[in-house]
Amino acid sequence: MAIQLYCQACKSYVPVTTRKCKCGATFPREGRKYRVDVSVKGRRVTRFVDNLTIAREVEGTIKGDLVRGEFDITTHKTRKSLTLADVWEKYVPWAREHKSSFDTDLAYYKKHIEPRFGRKSLEDITPLEIERMKLEMKKDVNSRGKPYAAATIKHQIVLLRRLFNVARKWGMYDGGNPVERVQMPHVDNQKTEFLTEDELSRLMETLDNWPFLETAAMVRFALFSGIRRGEICKLKWDDVDFERNMVTLRTPKGKKTVTIPISQEAIAVLRSMDMTSPFVFPGEDGRQRTSFKGPWQRIRKAAGLPRDFRFHGLRHHFASTLVSNGVDLGIVRELLTHKHVGTTERYAHFAPDAVKRAAEKSGELLTPNGKGRVIGIAEQSPSR
Repeated sequence: MAIQLYCQACKSYVPVTTRKCKCGATFPREGRKYRVDVSVKGRRVTRFVDNLTIAREVEGTIKGDLVRGEFDITTHKTRKSLTLADVWEKYVPWAREHKSSFDTDLAYYKKHIEPRFGRKSLEDITPLEIERMKLEMKKDVNSRGKPYAAATIKHQIVLLRRLFNVARKWGMYDGGNPVERVQMPHVDNQKTEFLTEDELSRLMETLDNWPFLETAAMVRFALFSGIRRGEICKLKWDDVDFERNMVTLRTPKGKKTVTIPISQEAIAVLRSMDMTSPFVFPGEDGRQRTSFKGPWQRIRKAAGLPRDFRFHGLRHHFASTLVSNGVDLGIVRELLTHKHVGTTERYAHFAPDAVKRAAEKSGELLTPNGKGRVIGIAEQSPSR
């Protein structure tokens, strides 16, 4: 058994009396880290602490626990430590049922989290190792040869935090969550896209002449409704109310099913569609469509739109058009089914002209019968 100093420069361990590591780094008086390593009857337990006095107490406690058999030690077997892979195994059935983004979780876990932490016991996963993952991903590139975005790196950490949280919630683990001591990457993805009049004209002309009617109709519907791609793909005819010009979005991004009004133009698009499938915009063999990347890229290219203009940009264009023409942000929020007000406020800068018109209109509205000028307080009575 031993207590050792941890060198943050070369990631090695040295005796606690060491003043200078073999790598040349010195150990400051404050901010030292210690590893407590106890082994009894083949059972080894390691802990990391920030104080030597506490390290000595932890060493004695662990040794006592091991000797008393609180870790179920026998001469034949030891109890297996709970690994992150054990938690993942329990998490998968629940996530498949409750998380619409489970496929994304699965891809992230297999590529980034499992290779690094899958076999590790939960108590052995440290904030330092998570920070190391962040740094490695920053220097790495994705399958397209581009550096990983801050949002992608953040998603790994969020998933790791969730696994620790469910392990604690389900009574599998009662230790700490190392992610709580990890700084999340700063993500600035407030990209707001909109089309110029010329780009919009080219897009509409392209759709008018597009040989695949359902594909063109889906783009038109997105433009006229502002509904997310994933929600359009899930939309069924049973969710469309032609009499009231309403559609019901089942389990949208905000999680709660909601019914919203859509324009006459959006309804006209739906009326032009074939209703042989239960889905409004079906994929192969009438089943739910899962992707629209290829068709959108071809339409975008044919219309001469910017290469980075996404299908989601149609939703941004829908919102920015409404706001710039005086529609209240609160109403736009309802139409976009935003859960948080701040998400809609990204469009506020499109409203200056609308605000100006409202200020000018206020004078007319505040004048009795719309005539004469408004009498100020100072003019209503003589000074006293």
